[in-house]
Parts: sequence; C-alpha cells; structure tokens
Amino acid sequence: MLRRLVNAVLILGLSITIACHASSAAVKLPDAAADTPLSKTKGTQTVVLAGGCFWGIQAVFEHVKGVNSATAGYSGGAANTAQYETVSTGQTGHAESVKVVYDPSQVSFGQILKVFFSVAHDPTELNRQGPDEGTQYRSVIFFSNEDQKRVAQAYIAQLNQGKLFPEPIVTQTVPLQAFYPAEAYHQDYAVHHPNDPYIAINDLPKVDHLKQTLPELYVAK
Repeated sequence: MLRRLVNAVLILGLSITIACHASSAAVKLPDAAADTPLSKTKGTQTVVLAGGCFWGIQAVFEHVKGVNSATAGYSGGAANTAQYETVSTGQTGHAESVKVVYDPSQVSFGQILKVFFSVAHDPTELNRQGPDEGTQYRSVIFFSNEDQKRVAQAYIAQLNQGKLFPEPIVTQTVPLQAFYPAEAYHQDYAVHHPNDPYIAINDLPKVDHLKQTLPELYVAK
C-alpha cells in the first residue's frame, strides 16, 4: 500500500528526498575477518536475507557472482499468513525476504554479507528501509547453519567496532525456520518493471552501486 502511495508521489515529481537516500546508499566495507574460505568443490548453500522491499534485494543478488537463484518471499511468520496483503499489515512476524542460493566455491558467505550490508540496504534503519516502514521491512539474516551464524555475528561486530556506519547496525541474526515464496508477480519485479518510479529510484541504483563498488562480485545479466 505504501509503495503505491510513494509511486504516486514520485510521478508527481516530489521525490527529491527519496532519490537522495537511494543514490547515497553504497558504503565501502572491508572483507569479513571471520569469513570461511571458498569451498574446493561446487555445491549449494542457502541463506534468507531481509532488508526492506524484497524487489531491491532480489535485484541485487541476481547480479552477484556465484548466486544460483534469488527468490522473493516471506520469512519469520506462519505459513497461513505468508501472503503479500497480510504481511503488509506488519502484524504477521514475517519480513519481506529473499532466499539466496549460492555456490560456496564461487562466493563466500562473508562476501554475500558484504554485498548485503554495503549496497543492498541500510542496516542501521530499524523496522524501515527508505520510504517503507513497518516490521515487515526489518533487517534480518536468517542463517541456515552455525558457520553462517558465526560469520554473520562476527561481521556485524567488526563493522560496529570499526564505526563504518554513522549509527549501530540493527540487523537481527535468526535461525531460518521456513521460507515462503512470494506471489508470482513479485518475482523479478525490477527486471519486468524497470520504469516503475519506485524501482528506478530505490532499487536500480543498488545494482549500479554493486557494479561500481564491488566489481569483482558483479555479474551482468
């Protein structure tokens, strides 16, 4: 609902504040000191990441080296409330999330987190992201195993200690219980609607920041 209102405002040309927020979102970060080495064999690992509207998170990770798939959906709540209109109430416990399936021989978990924190969203915003507000837009790492938990918590501590953001990171680290794919029309939304004002101002700049800030991890499509 809020996104539709934002779109209307943007179309009217009243988007200066949001545009400035989006254009300055990238932060140059160090590598994760506690990262695990690249695997010697191909495989797959999964992590679910939440940080604002899932359109932008999905758009970014579809361009990350070693990522096999990025699926928009919901995590943190029950199966019977995993629908967009219900999640949008902010009362379900769900966060708009993206399931990232990656090859650990091509990209490390620490590198996945570097993308997440540096260009995919602002990890210092509590229960909001840019123009979107509510617990469904909170920042969360839903980890799949103890290695992911260890690396995530250590990297958050590393970034906070280094004062690399003006405010403390509020990202939660939570064990993944379940992930529910979002409705079909949400999948690859940024790809199918590049001229949507919300996408053009809030999400496409994130992909540009990935290419410019982390070119070694960027893959064109």
